[in-house]
Amino acid sequence: MSTNLTLKNIPEEVYRRLKVAAEQNRRSLNSEAIVCLETVLQPGKVAPGERIARARRLREMLGPVRFEPDDINAYKDQGRP
Repeated sequence: MSTNLTLKNIPEEVYRRLKVAAEQNRRSLNSEAIVCLETVLQPGKVAPGERIARARRLREMLGPVRFEPDDINAYKDQGRP
């Protein structure tokens, strides 16, 4: 079941950015607003800063690791027919 929502007093700059995003993504303003809300309100979504911090901690745990191009290609080819 869908619910309607009316937004009032949207700052002009927010409206402009939403309109540009909708045009770039070939969506209506309504659809773009829904996508924006879904993106922000998704449970468990990790903020970019936290994602970077986690990656740095993981890198520290692994220590210095260097993959050569042949290693990378071999890993990519694993499991391929």
